[in-house]
Amino acid sequence: MSLTQSTMLDLGHAAPDFNLPSTDGTNVQLSDFSGSKALVVIFMCNHCPYVVHIAPALAPLAQEYMSKGVAFVGINSNDVEAYPADSFEKMVEEKAKRGYPFPYLFDETQAVAQAYSAACTPDIYVFDEKHKLVYRGQFDDTRPTRIASGHYESDNKATGESLQQALDVMLSGRSVPDKQYPSIGCNIKWKPGNEPQ
Repeated sequence: MSLTQSTMLDLGHAAPDFNLPSTDGTNVQLSDFSGSKALVVIFMCNHCPYVVHIAPALAPLAQEYMSKGVAFVGINSNDVEAYPADSFEKMVEEKAKRGYPFPYLFDETQAVAQAYSAACTPDIYVFDEKHKLVYRGQFDDTRPTRIASGHYESDNKATGESLQQALDVMLSGRSVPDKQYPSIGCNIKWKPGNEPQ
C-alpha cells in the first residue's frame, strides 16, 4: 500500500462526464444526476482499509443527504487483475454488505479516475447543481491505524464531519470555504501505463 493524498482538483472545475456499469446491472452516467442539489462522487473500492474505515458512516450519511436532494455515486477504478478483492462481483457483495444506497460503478479502463485526477481511496468530490466543484478532500479527520500486517483499526470512528459540513453549507446557499483538507488513503491501483505523471 502506498499512502496517497488527494490531488485537490481546482475548485470550480466542471465534473468530467462518465458512463459506467453499475452493480445493479445498469449503466450510470453524469447526466442521470441532473436536477440534484449536489453530486458527491467518491472514488472507493472494497479492500482499502481507509474505505473500510469510513464505510459504516458513509452509508447512513448518504441516506440522510439523498433525502435532501443530494446525489451520491461510488466509483471503483482499481486494477482488479492485480487486486481481485475489488472485482465487479465483489463490488456487488460489498454494496449489499455495507448497505450503500447509491450506485457503485466500475471504471475498468481507469479513464474516469484519470479525468477526475483521482489519486486515492477514498477520494471525495462535491459538485453543485451546475456540476461545478465546490469541495474535494477528506470525509473527516479520522484515520485507521495499522497495528499489524494487513490488520487495521482506529480509536476514532469515522463521522463524515468534513463532508457533512460542506454539504450543509452548500445546501444553505452559502459558499463552501476554500480551506479544505485532502483525503488520505491507499493509492488507486493503476494498470501498468495508466499511472499519473
